[in-house]
Amino acid sequence: MLFRSFFSRTLAAGILLLPSVLAGEGKWTPQQVLQLDTAALQRQGLQIPVSRLWDPARGTRLLAATVNIGGCSAGFVSATGLILTNHHCLFALVQEYSRPDRDLITNGFLARTLQEELPGKTTRVTVPRKFTDVTKQVEAAVPTGADDLARNKAIDAKEKELVAACEKKPGARCRVAAFDGGLQYVLIESFELSDIRLVYAPPRAIGEFGGEIDNWMWPRHTGDFSVARAYLDGKPYRPEFFFPVSTAGVKPGDFVMVLGYPGRTVRSLTAAEMAGQRDSYFALRAEVYGEWIRLLDETTRGSAAGTIAVASTQKGLNNVAKNAQGQLAGLKRGRIIEKQAQLEARVLAWAAQRPAFAPAVAAKNELDALTEKRRATAVRDFLLASIANGPIALRQATQLVRLAAERVKPDMERDAAYMERELPRLRDRLERDQKSFFEPADVALLSSLLRRLQAAGQSPLASAPDVNALYASTKVTELTGRLKMFTETTEQLRARHDPLLDLAFALDPALRALDQANKQDDGAVARLRPAWRRAVIAFAGKPVAPDANSTLRVSFAHVKGYSPRDGVFCTPQTTLAGMLEKDTGEEPFDVPASVREAAARIDPAKIPLDFLADADTTGGNSGSPTVNGRGELVGLNFDRVWENVANDFGYNPDIARNVNVDIRFFLWLLKDVEEADTLLKELGAAPAR
Repeated sequence: MLFRSFFSRTLAAGILLLPSVLAGEGKWTPQQVLQLDTAALQRQGLQIPVSRLWDPARGTRLLAATVNIGGCSAGFVSATGLILTNHHCLFALVQEYSRPDRDLITNGFLARTLQEELPGKTTRVTVPRKFTDVTKQVEAAVPTGADDLARNKAIDAKEKELVAACEKKPGARCRVAAFDGGLQYVLIESFELSDIRLVYAPPRAIGEFGGEIDNWMWPRHTGDFSVARAYLDGKPYRPEFFFPVSTAGVKPGDFVMVLGYPGRTVRSLTAAEMAGQRDSYFALRAEVYGEWIRLLDETTRGSAAGTIAVASTQKGLNNVAKNAQGQLAGLKRGRIIEKQAQLEARVLAWAAQRPAFAPAVAAKNELDALTEKRRATAVRDFLLASIANGPIALRQATQLVRLAAERVKPDMERDAAYMERELPRLRDRLERDQKSFFEPADVALLSSLLRRLQAAGQSPLASAPDVNALYASTKVTELTGRLKMFTETTEQLRARHDPLLDLAFALDPALRALDQANKQDDGAVARLRPAWRRAVIAFAGKPVAPDANSTLRVSFAHVKGYSPRDGVFCTPQTTLAGMLEKDTGEEPFDVPASVREAAARIDPAKIPLDFLADADTTGGNSGSPTVNGRGELVGLNFDRVWENVANDFGYNPDIARNVNVDIRFFLWLLKDVEEADTLLKELGAAPAR
């Protein structure tokens, strides 16, 4: 049973398992939800039995309608496989089919028949089925006296073994998730759907209204939603459970639940580790990605084809760069690291009086020492890791070089990203990336990356190559040539004497060294973090939800406003009237004419658009279904307020607000603007005409 091991350990520490206060802080696992105080949940607004949320024996019920879609969250909303998620979560699929003479990014898309729906090359959905605690198996796989690198290798091998056994079931997609660095390991079995087709995406002026100016801000007036459909064996998939769409919506004070796959929080880190994240990750992200965004703007200006090609890349960079700025500002404003240090001091004093927790003190000190050691190479390490987010051609070249080396190994000994189960995805990505490649932009990003590596004083290259000459003669950027390289050996790739492949070969030793250093640190964390977390949890004397790790979670909340600063209070709901007030006729505040015309026939102040709640969310919760106490869909989570961006480091109930698009605006848009009666009927909200 999921989290039985976790709860038994906390019981041993004398922790009460059933909290009376549940809303707010906490991203709870499905099994933890079943352990919570049902009466307390009902007092807060839950109107269905907790047992209707999750059945651990069958791996289903309402939570199984919440799916993972490419790093975002989503929910089934019909018996015929319709999936509702954020516009920005399906943006890459929209971009895949856009071109200057058919600009779906700008104009939007609506399939009025099944035949018109657009299949995504790399879009996949996983549906949760089963969670199994495998902590004992993983821990037992580590040899006595193993060093940290050997520990990591043993854990990795055991995880691969468990996943391979799990994926013998037809359609299964499995992973082993570590909770709080190794306090618990859970085998997660999901059912994968690989045929996902675009049904509806609003114009960019709706799905991204306000652009980067409004991103992470409140008040918000963004219709961040899109619709896809899952297929199985060529027919619309029929999920066992889906979220009925509520036409009643929400009002201030209402109870809601946000269900999804939050990606990563760092509340289990020590204060020193948090400072390392601030200085060696978020500060560099804001600086480097900020430059890359500027370069994309400059190199695509005046080119419609270039603008479309880099749109998805630029959108992602914009989001993470502004997020990084918000993390830095929030850490400073909330003095989060200082507060963490104060908490640690109390935990250390408490543990010093309890011999059973002596290992926790040593573990905390060693974790801090590891962080200090990595500071020396932080800039180089960040830049090497950023190859995955930067120049497309270099990313492809490094993947091809690594694939050739990994392919000669037995499958279970390969790096997980290059195992046989991953190769179809890797090939699809190498093909799909052609839609996002624009050479002038890629040249600029690679030049920036290489220049920064040289400036860091730790470059793995003796000198930076002539980037323009490199692109002029490489075959990596050509789809046909690249797909041939996908099956070639290391010797064959070297024999090509392709300058971009040669660059990848030159970088490969440094990338491998970084990989080894990360694995050694991961092994150390798996040894140390559990000891420290046991002390922190025991000291807390109450249930503590584990850090987010891209697994299914539930956050309980209420619709409410907040005060971002002295003398200011923000109400929790916005309306179509507010969008029209912001309309300037120019990006990013250009309301489409069709929306203005439809709004002229009604009172726009009566059309709710976005709302706030105090749910505990993070990246990966984009597209999360927001449901009421009856399990009906009332909105989609798509953002946090600016003051709450540093929520990843610590929850502050005064400013912890997530931003949701109101389902009533989505329904109004389909009815009065798109006249999408067939889609509305499928959603159970057919209009009277």
